[in-house]
Amino acid sequence: MDAQKLTADLARLAQDFGDEADLRKQAASLLLAYRKAGMSAIEAAFAAAPLEALPTRRAYCWLADCLVSCTYALASQVLHPLSSKSDEEALALLAVGGYGRGEMAPQSDVDLLFLMPKRVTPRAKSVIEAMLYILWDLRLKVGHSSRSIADCLALGGEDFTIRTALLEQRFLVGDAALATQLNQRLEDELFKGSETEFVTAKLAERDERHERQGERYVVEPNVKEGKGGLRDLQSLYWIAKYVHHVEQIEDLVRLKVFRPEEYERFQKAENFLWAVRCHLHLVTNRPNEQLTFDLQVEVAERMGYEDCAGRRAVEHFMQDYFRNATRVGDLTRIFLTKLEAIHAKPEPLLQRIFSRKPRVKDGYHVIHGRLAVLNEAAFLSDPLNLLRIFEEGLRTGMLIHPDAMRLVTANLRLIDEAFRDNREAQNIFLDLLLKHGNPERALRRMNELGVLAAFLPEFEPIVAMMQFNMYHAYTVDEHTIQVISNFSQIERLELEEELPISTEILRDGVDRKVLMVAMLLHDIGKGRDQDHSVLGAQIARKVAPRLGLSRNDCDTVEWLVRYHLLMSDMAQKRDIADPRTVRDFAKAVQTVKRLDLLTVLTVCDIRGVGPDTWNNWKAALIRALYRQTRHALEEGMEALNRENRGAEAKKALRSELVGWAKKDIKAETARHYPPYWQGLHITAHVVFANLLKGIGDSEIRIDLHPDDDRDATRVCFVMADHPGIFSRMCGALALVGANIVDARTFTSKDGYATAAFWVQDTEGSPFEAARLPRLRKMIERTFAGEVIAGEAIQTRDKLKKRERAFRVPTSITFDNEGSEIYTIIEVDTRDRPGLLHDLTRTLANSNVYIASAVIATFGEQVVDTFYVKDMFGLKFYTESKQKTLENKLRTAITEGAERAHA
Repeated sequence: MDAQKLTADLARLAQDFGDEADLRKQAASLLLAYRKAGMSAIEAAFAAAPLEALPTRRAYCWLADCLVSCTYALASQVLHPLSSKSDEEALALLAVGGYGRGEMAPQSDVDLLFLMPKRVTPRAKSVIEAMLYILWDLRLKVGHSSRSIADCLALGGEDFTIRTALLEQRFLVGDAALATQLNQRLEDELFKGSETEFVTAKLAERDERHERQGERYVVEPNVKEGKGGLRDLQSLYWIAKYVHHVEQIEDLVRLKVFRPEEYERFQKAENFLWAVRCHLHLVTNRPNEQLTFDLQVEVAERMGYEDCAGRRAVEHFMQDYFRNATRVGDLTRIFLTKLEAIHAKPEPLLQRIFSRKPRVKDGYHVIHGRLAVLNEAAFLSDPLNLLRIFEEGLRTGMLIHPDAMRLVTANLRLIDEAFRDNREAQNIFLDLLLKHGNPERALRRMNELGVLAAFLPEFEPIVAMMQFNMYHAYTVDEHTIQVISNFSQIERLELEEELPISTEILRDGVDRKVLMVAMLLHDIGKGRDQDHSVLGAQIARKVAPRLGLSRNDCDTVEWLVRYHLLMSDMAQKRDIADPRTVRDFAKAVQTVKRLDLLTVLTVCDIRGVGPDTWNNWKAALIRALYRQTRHALEEGMEALNRENRGAEAKKALRSELVGWAKKDIKAETARHYPPYWQGLHITAHVVFANLLKGIGDSEIRIDLHPDDDRDATRVCFVMADHPGIFSRMCGALALVGANIVDARTFTSKDGYATAAFWVQDTEGSPFEAARLPRLRKMIERTFAGEVIAGEAIQTRDKLKKRERAFRVPTSITFDNEGSEIYTIIEVDTRDRPGLLHDLTRTLANSNVYIASAVIATFGEQVVDTFYVKDMFGLKFYTESKQKTLENKLRTAITEGAERAHA
């Protein structure tokens, strides 16, 4: 930008102006043209070098400086010149906030401080107003304050936000002596001697911000305010400047607060985060700091990331983002913890005398309640101390001192092949996992410092690896630690009421070592262009022996990693009321020991996906599959016989139908085919018996009831059977915002359809009692023909903007082995509100009878499983029939997806 030419252009405008408003308008028009040209030039340069954040943010700042300085010159020298020189008329213009630091993103605010010696004079007020009118016409977001030096000192003493803004003020134009006087008085009267107070306030502010924003690995992070974001780096800058009186962070290397390599990491992280922030502002054209799913894809593309190695560009980008956020966390923790220790208030004398200090092993001592290394040379003389320090931290319950953490990070090269093969190192590592009751604390710190990836190189690729979907709330490494944390909670009996079976399994005894290693390795194969369970099992085959496990234990770990999704898939994607499902699962598991191990691994794995993933519905499915499979393994497969289960169900119903005549009970138990008796619980049998009793040919009867054990509402209805009932029911439920999680339909021998649907609201909970009448009314209107579901649902079948970036390839499979009497059609695709209705309508139009449907949702992905027969009651054996049906289903999915994206 040619600042001299701009000044000359403004001077020509001002030569013979008459009306102030007219001159302001002309000046604003000229300056706006310069601003647009400048913004375009910066954006073009940034697009050509999308990782060059430093020159970009300085360029935006330089552009703002030019515009603000020229506006000030026009307002103070042309529009409202000094009539007489007076100390009271002195005026200085200062940049504050991020603008004061010289750091600006495209949509950053321009924060200004108009500084006066004592008060705002009429002339100063006129200058300020004229400036603001012009700057607002330039479409700048201006934050401004007009204060005397005394005001600054008083307000800075009361408010830490104002004090922080004053800390990073920068003189722009005006009376330089006045700005120098402010600097001197701030240092002498406000900053000096209040370091402890400032540090305490900033640490409290940081903790509150982290509490508000959540974990570092939140999948839609806030680049500015989130954990490991730019605000953490800025906090570091503020405190460094306040305490150490430095202007630049690099000065902290000279003061030996940071090592050179730590400062290099700081620079890389800062540059990356600023690049992300600038691209975010340019994409959205507003000061947006939230990296939402849809924006992640755009920013990744702008920064030059590409799909490779089986992973999307956005996943590579977000892995880099989280790794940089972790670096920021490391650096700020090192710096701020040291300061916290230096400026901590001393304990009261009596407390120091009578409080017991924790006893630590030789080679360690305690500094401000943290575990520290006594002698660095002695510590490094035995490389195994790089592991021992974490065990000592767990044993004593103390946090590790930042100096000790830095020592570990700086010497990771000592963890070499010989170290990894050392039997004692293997034992220390296993003890960390098994001995102290809270291994997640050590694992998380080891992961952040790079020790875990150094000791298990196979773990390194999944560090900070994000899975671009709405299902997983954590990166892969953090998910792994969450899984182990859940296991520890079960062991500590903290989840006994919520997880009775897992608690009982651990109480009765399992091989903890095998289970712990399997949990650590279960997702280690992720991120490659291969089934992560298969690859993970191959990796486990190499890693488990290196951790000192016996051959049998290695085989079990390998099996658990290979099949860690088997129980979850069987429970959520198959009908566990079908004896073949349980029989196939029991054959795969083979022993009760493996069943116990897999059950605990499955429960911890699902709970570790995210805070709200586990619910009573999943719990009920897992418990039912566990109990039936255990029964089959202990009593033999014949225990799953259909006839046995049917006879037991009829016997149970007879005992429940109190007050019924014998002939009515006999009629009810003879009215249904065998699948009905083994497909529903006794409570549903009772409901259907009462609904069917005395029903007329054209009558529809409905029962709505909360099923608290399953976190769902059960919808039972009976009516004369006719084609397409299942699809119309799905449409009616979709219209009231009900998500179907399970469904069963049966036809009685006398021609009545009996259907049971389990539905949840959009929050994954049972419907509230107040909403049940509307649910009932919609079902009645749909079956009465008043509402055509297929038409009504089209206006609601839309995807939210932030969810449109997700891609889920469609897979359709036909399985004739998983059930004795049905073909199982599994449709794995992108979820949307009207999908199930589209699929069931397509099947109904193809004369396919749907006996049951199992719906498993994983974020934006859904697996809809249908147990079906053709119109003659036969399975779909021929390949041509399967292909025809698959093509129809794919067409329905494609057309629906186009409608949802429209």
